[in-house]
Amino acid sequence: MMKSLRASLKEVWNRLTWPDLTSTAVAAGGLLATVFGFQGGVFSFLKYLAVLAGVYLLFRLIGWWRDRLLWSLRNRLIVAYLFIAVVPILSIVTLAVLAGRILYSQLGAYLLHEDLQQRIAMIADISEHIAAAHSTLPKGISEQESERVLAAQSHSVHDRELPKLDIAFSNDTSLLGKVAGLGAMSFAGIVQEGEQLSLMSIRAMPERGRVRLVTLRVPVTADFLSGIAPDLGAIQLSLTEKYVPGAREGIIYPTANGQYITADRIVAKNRTLQPAMIWIDVPVEVVSRLDSIYVGQDGIVEPLRPVLAVFNARPSQLNARMFTSFGELRDTYRRMAIGLFALFVLIGIVALIPGIVLTRRITNAVADLYQATQFVKAGDFSHRISMKQQDQLAELAESFNTMTASIGELVEVENKRQRLENEISIAREVQNQLFPSTLPSVPGVEIEAICKAARSVSGDYYDFIQLSPTHIAIAIADISGKGISAALLMASLQAALRSQMLTEGSERLSMSELVSRLNKHLVRNTGDDRFATFFIATYDSSTRTLRYTNAGHLPAFLICKDGSEQLDKGGMVLGVMEDYIYEEGELMVGPEALLIGYSDGLIEPENVYGEEFGIRRLQEAAERVQGAAPLMVAESLMAAAEEWAGTPEQADDMTVIVARLR
Repeated sequence: MMKSLRASLKEVWNRLTWPDLTSTAVAAGGLLATVFGFQGGVFSFLKYLAVLAGVYLLFRLIGWWRDRLLWSLRNRLIVAYLFIAVVPILSIVTLAVLAGRILYSQLGAYLLHEDLQQRIAMIADISEHIAAAHSTLPKGISEQESERVLAAQSHSVHDRELPKLDIAFSNDTSLLGKVAGLGAMSFAGIVQEGEQLSLMSIRAMPERGRVRLVTLRVPVTADFLSGIAPDLGAIQLSLTEKYVPGAREGIIYPTANGQYITADRIVAKNRTLQPAMIWIDVPVEVVSRLDSIYVGQDGIVEPLRPVLAVFNARPSQLNARMFTSFGELRDTYRRMAIGLFALFVLIGIVALIPGIVLTRRITNAVADLYQATQFVKAGDFSHRISMKQQDQLAELAESFNTMTASIGELVEVENKRQRLENEISIAREVQNQLFPSTLPSVPGVEIEAICKAARSVSGDYYDFIQLSPTHIAIAIADISGKGISAALLMASLQAALRSQMLTEGSERLSMSELVSRLNKHLVRNTGDDRFATFFIATYDSSTRTLRYTNAGHLPAFLICKDGSEQLDKGGMVLGVMEDYIYEEGELMVGPEALLIGYSDGLIEPENVYGEEFGIRRLQEAAERVQGAAPLMVAESLMAAAEEWAGTPEQADDMTVIVARLR
């Protein structure tokens, strides 16, 4: 745990830059200045810089946290699900909640407005009843007495519903004309007279050539608000007046008729919000507008003076009010709504289970794949991912297993290739040591040799050995096989040859006897599938005598002024039959003779028609440059073979030895 924490802190420290460290120091200084209450211009500026540094560090922290959080595929899938499912669902739920609160706000405003309108209609009905009764009273009763009786009857019936109901009779029609217009016979509505808000109904009673008015007023007071709209919570009405800058403080309310500012408030007494039914029964706060007719003391009339109604309500109470119209079916519909909600919640939970299972399957598959890559990274190609399903992830795992198996095979092939290259390199080094590094110096003899390997290592071998001041041995061979085995066989042949030729009196040794000894050596010390073609000749410049033996090699030829002769006496290849008897050839060499030995790679190149270069063409090419220096002759023969093939690519090793015998 401590190591993990230490590693995390070290990682955070390594990621910090100079701006990060500076911002951290500034933020810490501003925090200390705030905690200890330092004041002053410098400290205020430091606090301002600390806020900016804190914002910068917050963005840096979010970026660092995002990189660490989203590294894991599981976390990426969770974030993807948040954007794909959770965010849209939250958006829909938020929209539904906002729509519900707007609906409940409108419903609460409607209930308040409807309750006030019912009471306005009630006093309008009272005024109409009084007017009707006033016209039917007996003539023996005085007008004042009849009006008192009618008012008393109305008070006795409606005082509880309409607290502080005021019933007045008069002949003054000016108020009716102001609130209802000239010629109107009745009015019912909300009237604001100065700072008094009332529910008012005015009814004209024409009689005996004059108009008598009955006016009913119900002042909107705290007691009145306590009895209206029982489904709502606390209620407050705010009167308004024309906004005059600097005249009053309050909330400015703009309308189409100008700006108004809140003035006196009427707060309902003893009204509290009903207790919540469940935890989601959060109250809604509503601001609604009521229109009143304003009548000022100076006679000014405003037909649409706003009155702001502020109240709260529980959604459960409003729901109960909405479902009231269903009667006995109210509980049934409520149960259906609750059941549907529970069903949708259950469906969401059930749908979450396969989502979690699929997510775990994906993350486990990726985790297995990541773990497998760690094995591959460590060089272990034997690890395989287990496949439990038949899907695309399983196909991916199968592809990975196939890939790792192929990589393992390729690595094995590469190791073999590397080993082969090492063998070839060793063989090349061995071969380079076997070829003569310097040419012998024998009077009257000029020697050159060229060996072009078809691959990295040549299977051809040649050697020059000076036996005495006037004697020289010339050898050329073609070893079977390739690589290190051929190089070892070549080394064995060279060692055996030099051990025989460098002993005292070797210049008098018969070539056939020498080849027989080499043959026995190869038969006894190599496998049955190993052999070598071999040609060796010794030349005595003092007597101009050439002795040779050809053990299965292509016949060398000697070109003189009077013609050419092939040197083909000898026998079969070395390394096949132990007691095989070889022949020896001997001839006298004329002046300015040219001895040419070669390997099969020089005569086997084919042209576009499939014809080999052949010994005859090689000999003709040598005769054309007979008088040239040995090196030029060797290069000319190589060029002639390549020109015949028409391509620089070689199918086999090409070796040629040219000796000028003067």
